[in-house]
Amino acid sequence: MENTMPVKRTAKEEKARAKKKKWAQIRSNKFLYLMILPGMLYFLIFKYVPMGGLIIAFQDYQPFLGIMGSPMVGLKHFTRLFGDPVFFQLIKNTLVIFAYTIIFSFPFPIILALMLNELKNVRFKKAVQTIIYLPHFMSWVIVVSIFYMLLTTEGGVINNLLEQFGVAKISFLTEKAWLRPMYIFQEMWKGAGWGTIVYLAAITNVDEQLYEAAEMDGAGKLKQMWHVTLPCIRPTIITLFILKIGDVLELGFEHMFLLMNSLNKEVAQIFDTFVYTSGIQNGQLSYSTAVGLFKGLVGLLLVMLANTLAKKVGEDGVY
Repeated sequence: MENTMPVKRTAKEEKARAKKKKWAQIRSNKFLYLMILPGMLYFLIFKYVPMGGLIIAFQDYQPFLGIMGSPMVGLKHFTRLFGDPVFFQLIKNTLVIFAYTIIFSFPFPIILALMLNELKNVRFKKAVQTIIYLPHFMSWVIVVSIFYMLLTTEGGVINNLLEQFGVAKISFLTEKAWLRPMYIFQEMWKGAGWGTIVYLAAITNVDEQLYEAAEMDGAGKLKQMWHVTLPCIRPTIITLFILKIGDVLELGFEHMFLLMNSLNKEVAQIFDTFVYTSGIQNGQLSYSTAVGLFKGLVGLLLVMLANTLAKKVGEDGVY
């Protein structure tokens, strides 16, 4: 009589078998792995390898001495940062602009996606999507240049209209009070199209039977949005919100640098522009690296905190 009992394998044999199975799976899907290779190389070369240079935040780095020859100074540059009066100005400017971004810029694509989802004319819907998506492909140089031509006091379209109505010209580009609204409006105009596509993709996964059930219960379009659409796309909203929280101190160098000038610098100076001015313009490489490292650590901690809170309320989070 044949023995039908399963053959027991040792832990070493099980490990070798699992490894062999893993490599067989990789070989069968080799083209898929080749497709993700460029992305992996990008992050490896431009994101992870440069992390080795963070050591200069703890040195008095001298280019002619190199990383190996520059003396270690410990937390000297971090102590200088926290004791510098400009630190509190940077914190204030960055947090205020980030708060405006969360209040106005973040929900804007969600509202647009909900409105576009209700359009029945497919051609009109696609045309609107294309129009609002176009600014995403423009660089910040082009975006700021367009608004410069519109808002400048020397022949700007907006100020010319104000002048025709007997209203005094407004220095949008130099007055401190206008910097933050202008920054947020440009962020909304440029980024709304991309965000809308993400949320529309999430809305397409909503079960149509839920809308039919809500309609049978007497729910109108607004109630269907509130009680059906938004709860169904909530995981996408929370995931993007967690990722946005990580950018609390990283608002983007290029955009703010193009808007900043000597007259609005007091409210325009943020961590990203400060790293550039102190590191590149003033040659304080170790100090600017310390500022950048502090900014990155704060973003990492906030992402971890937001992800933990999301999981506690029953959401998946980002990891």
